[in-house]
Amino acid sequence: MFYEQQAQKELKAWQKKMIRKPSISDWLSKGMQDRINRIIPEKVHKAITVTIKQMVRGVLFGSKYMVSKPDEYNSLQEKEAAAQKRIDFYKKAAAAEGGITGGGGILLGLADFPILLSMKFKLLFDIASYYGFNIKDYKERLYILQIFQLAFSSQQHRRIVYEQIVDWDEKRKLLPADSKEFDWRSFQQEYRDHIDLAKMAQLVPGIGAVVGLVVNYRFIKKLGVTAMNAYRMRLFATG
Repeated sequence: MFYEQQAQKELKAWQKKMIRKPSISDWLSKGMQDRINRIIPEKVHKAITVTIKQMVRGVLFGSKYMVSKPDEYNSLQEKEAAAQKRIDFYKKAAAAEGGITGGGGILLGLADFPILLSMKFKLLFDIASYYGFNIKDYKERLYILQIFQLAFSSQQHRRIVYEQIVDWDEKRKLLPADSKEFDWRSFQQEYRDHIDLAKMAQLVPGIGAVVGLVVNYRFIKKLGVTAMNAYRMRLFATG
């Protein structure tokens, strides 16, 4: 009972962060990301866009990721202990991978992008399973993509995405029953415009290795916290 009370307290604090108005630092951060974007070659931007498009298509329509049945735990504490253990594993793995690829210039830096995306998807699939959600249902995969945007969007866009996942279990009923009917093109375009812009800094010569190690670790940590609270929101809403 005490654990659930603490989790609810953390959830409320997280929800306030999701809906707060953008601060001056948010605007400055967005400006920095835009400047980094401008020094990256156009062919790199195109390669990243193609990668994201393929990954999103794979999540929505494909069977690229092997998924298992939802795990069964007796309490929220057990669910979150499993989730945290998995997050810790991926933080270390992503940091190691980012440090190696970040020190290898633009070509290896580009290789990091799909590798890290794969880690993120696998982590979110695992977390969803720990909380008892079946991601063989494509609507649960759409929820995962919303979590991605929550974790890596600007604060301006994050507020919009947050409103989309409030009462998700009701809103999901309005989604098409067949994934082929879903307008994934619009979704991936929004995703491309906002996700992981800070990762572009890993492609800048001289700082790539440090950026790769530190940023990968922080991104996985941030994604884990976002996912845990996003699923807490649904569990507490259903009682």
